[in-house]
Amino acid sequence: MGGQKVRKDALRIEAYGTIDELSACIGLARTALAAGDAPAGAAELAAVLLRVQNELFNLGSDLATLAADHRPTQPVIETRHATALEHEIDAWNAALPELRSFVLPGGGFVAAYLHLARTVCRRAERLIVRLADAEPIGPAVIPYVNRLSDALFVMSRHAARLYREPEPLWEPEKT
Repeated sequence: MGGQKVRKDALRIEAYGTIDELSACIGLARTALAAGDAPAGAAELAAVLLRVQNELFNLGSDLATLAADHRPTQPVIETRHATALEHEIDAWNAALPELRSFVLPGGGFVAAYLHLARTVCRRAERLIVRLADAEPIGPAVIPYVNRLSDALFVMSRHAARLYREPEPLWEPEKT
């Protein structure tokens, strides 16, 4: 955005490219939620994921645009987006059993796709933090991506519960 020539391996390109990858991972989870006999609650989770994908496009647009080139009507990530994720995290967590060990990625297809999305989100967060050290970015970007990775973890647990799939737990003595 803005017409500047930038190397393909520029940190800004890497950051919003990883956000695009994250959206694709979330698309896998949404597609899996729509397949077959979806349990009650799957449509609600799919709707949240669709909203998040739209927010990620706003975030990508924000990251792709230098501060000097931002337009007043350009969609950006705002504090309200992270706040919405926090409310959803709290609601889903309230219905989940307390963890006594680390969760291994798995718990069915939807949960596994959400775990994959979480790991891509964490990588995006690391890239965005590096970018923020080098160039100005939107003030709500890092808090949003941080909350999103937490939300994706809780969503994966929620999905495993919806599908009645066991959550594989880390058992260090089995190594």
